[in-house]
Amino acid sequence: MNQPGWANHSPKQSSNLHLKSIIRALDLYFAGKLSTFKTPTAPKGTPFLEIVWSELQKLFAGSTIHYGTIAERIGNLKASRAVGLANNRNPLPIIVPCHRVVGKTSSLIGYASELWREEWLIKHEGALT
Repeated sequence: MNQPGWANHSPKQSSNLHLKSIIRALDLYFAGKLSTFKTPTAPKGTPFLEIVWSELQKLFAGSTIHYGTIAERIGNLKASRAVGLANNRNPLPIIVPCHRVVGKTSSLIGYASELWREEWLIKHEGALT
């Protein structure tokens, strides 16, 4: 949608150094020159959501993990679906890499931004061919 004046509000025009750092990191990521985001983030949510998001930030590019494994890592074996909900509520997709979490048969399921995007991101990182 082309709205008058939107160009003046582009994140790339921001004077916010933290935002500029994130934009630069995303540019490098999509150019294939960055796989780990070191920009400090602190997404806000419930304690459970924040625990899941923290665990997601430990995942390496080029790898995938099952919802159940994340649940196990956070100490709640029965929380696979809740992990999926936390992924869905992730306010910083890509930076907090919820796309690396897959179903127990390694299938792509339930990605909030559509499965074709999850597939593209995982392929971009080299985890799928």
